[in-house]
Amino acid sequence: MVPTIGRPSLGVLLESLAAQRFDDARPAPVEVVVCDDRPLDGAPEALVLPDLPALTARGVPVRVVRSGGRGPAAARNAGWRSVRAEWVVLLDDDVVLPGDWSERLAADLAATGPDVAGTQARLRVPLPAHRRPTDWERNTAGLEGARWATADMAYRREVLEGLAGFDERFPRAYREDADLALRARRAGWRLVRGSRTTEHPVRPADPRVSVRVQAGARDDALMRALHGPRWREAAETGRGRFAWHVATVGAGVGALG
Repeated sequence: MVPTIGRPSLGVLLESLAAQRFDDARPAPVEVVVCDDRPLDGAPEALVLPDLPALTARGVPVRVVRSGGRGPAAARNAGWRSVRAEWVVLLDDDVVLPGDWSERLAADLAATGPDVAGTQARLRVPLPAHRRPTDWERNTAGLEGARWATADMAYRREVLEGLAGFDERFPRAYREDADLALRARRAGWRLVRGSRTTEHPVRPADPRVSVRVQAGARDDALMRALHGPRWREAAETGRGRFAWHVATVGAGVGALG
């Protein structure tokens, strides 16, 4: 399942998924669901997906669900509610999966105990080697230390169902993942870091970032209202730095059985 607004990076993500080796030790996704989060009135045409014979030849269905342009939280909810597998792997639509991703994901899921709600990948942000990184690139690199980021996060479906999924009052790709993590922990579940690594390339700079920073402050205020003044400490998140990937529409790949 991949919620998206149809950016070119979606094709790169899907191609990296199709290039994975799948076998008994590295099970293929039960299905891949793409959540098209373009506004219904602005995108009447169906989302065109790249040809994925490497998946379809293995009998892995790929389908599209429309989520109506209501933001990544609503898009992810539409995605996970449409599947029935035990685990749902959430990805942003601008990540790239390395060749050993499926093997390491299988190991991460197998290592979880019954009290584990979710397992997070370790994010790697490639920076230029021939020059100093820009402020934009350095801020994106901060994702490498992010906790419970849905750039690559696997959740048990029963946890998502029990918590009613993502809170759709968070309209941007910001704080909705921290909110879900806090609610999961308060319900008695554990969250862990896995062994898999996912690449998060630096996307083009956003000229409207100052506007998005102000919008992110509203999400911080909602977190305080929901979780109290010490929510940052509980969520293990930084203070006052609005992630540059705020425009990212989350991706959730495949539900694994």
